[in-house]
This record gives sequence, C-alpha cells and structure tokens, in this order.
Amino acid sequence: MKNIPIRDITSFSIRDIKELDMVQALHRHDFYYMLALKKGKGEHAIDFISYEVADNMVFFLRPGQVHQLTMKAGSTGYLMSFKNDFYYSPLLRKASLYHTGTQQLFSILTAILREYTDKQEAYQKVIQANLDIFFIELMRQHSQSATNNTYAQERLEEFLELLETQITHHKQVSQYADMLHLSPYQLNAITKATLGKTCSTLINEHIILEAKRYLLATADQVNQIAWHLGYIDVSYFIRLFKKHTGHSPEAFRHHFSKVL
Repeated sequence: MKNIPIRDITSFSIRDIKELDMVQALHRHDFYYMLALKKGKGEHAIDFISYEVADNMVFFLRPGQVHQLTMKAGSTGYLMSFKNDFYYSPLLRKASLYHTGTQQLFSILTAILREYTDKQEAYQKVIQANLDIFFIELMRQHSQSATNNTYAQERLEEFLELLETQITHHKQVSQYADMLHLSPYQLNAITKATLGKTCSTLINEHIILEAKRYLLATADQVNQIAWHLGYIDVSYFIRLFKKHTGHSPEAFRHHFSKVL
C-alpha cells in the first residue's frame, strides 16, 4: 500500500534557517526532528492540529509523527534532525511538542552547528555532549509543569512509545500491561493519574490518529487503511472511526483534505 512519505537522514544534521518562504508538504520522519525559531511566522500542522509559528518557539517531533510546515520569509533559527543511533537519552521521552526558546538554548544550538560545520577531531562526541546539555536545559524549563510522580511519568512515556510501534498488532490493555510488566489495573491507574484518561481511551485515540494520518496523507482506500491498522473487518473499523470522529473515513478525508 502507498504510505505517507517518510523523510530520511543519515544520522544527524543541523542547519541554519535563513531563507525565503518554506513550504513542506505533509510527511512523516523516522527520526527526531526539532525546529527552533528565534524569529518565525507561519503555521505548523502536527498530527492534524495546527499551531501558530511565532518568535522564540521550539518544536520537537518524535519519529512517526506527521506534520506540514509553512514559514514566511524572514524566519530565523535552526532545523535539527537525528536518529537513535547517533543520540538517545531518556530525556527525549520527556520533551514536549513545543517549548519556549531561550538565549541559552539558542547558544547551545549555535555551538552544535559550529561543530557540525567544522568537523574537527571528535566533533560527534562534542555534539552529543551538547545535546545532553540542550535537553537538560529544556527539561529544566519544563519542570514546573511536570508531574511529581516520576515513576508514573516514566511508565506513561514507555506506554506511549509502545503505542507508536505496536498499535497495528496490539490493541488490548492487557497486552500493553504485559509488555510493561504491570497489571491492567496498574497501567490504568498510571494513565488516569498522569493524563486523566483510561488506557483503552489512549489506545483508541492512537488508532484514530493513525487512521487520520493515512486518510489525509495517502490515496489508499479505506479497506487498505483498515487492514494496515490490523482490522480485517472493515465495517467494524468504519464504525469505530465514526464513533470517535463523528465522520465516516471517506467523509473525514473529503472534508479535512480541503483544510490542510
């Protein structure tokens, strides 16, 4: 089946944004993607939710997320991408979709760009060390709104990561609880305490999100999308989608493709 376009990189890249209008069509990545703007104006649609692009914003996307970016001329900042084989830290699980950019964050990115451009001895290690500092600083800024229950937050993040990779094969709370070495009761308690939602609600939300991604970013038929998501009974998938969105898959595609 035709998939949503996936953009690829080697392991790491960073560049300075100093250009005319930027328009990126709907696509997804198999790497981490960060857009840090000192100055910016435009619109950034991430998983079909639109965000205004403004000054001093940092957008952080995980592998698999779908996005579409339009930026006006005069925007400045950095565009950075990397894969797990280049850099990974548990801090990546804690990074939110967007943050407020500070002078300290931009200074770190400037140092990373310089190392990447000059490529002196051991420059990759220096970049990785700077990424540690960058994400620590990002989390310090975010700490005021973070949950006090570190254990529950970590289990939640692990669960959300599993949803990204396992949703086409596993749709039961008990299956995810087993993978996390928890009971279904414990997993539900964690999702309710951290997000105010049951585990089954989060599973359904992710299924619908994946369905939306394929409906709006590919020309695949509804039955193909249902099969890709693990539903042999296409009529059941259609009923599930309509229950959660108020639209049939075809109606959703017809209406929202005009919006994006």
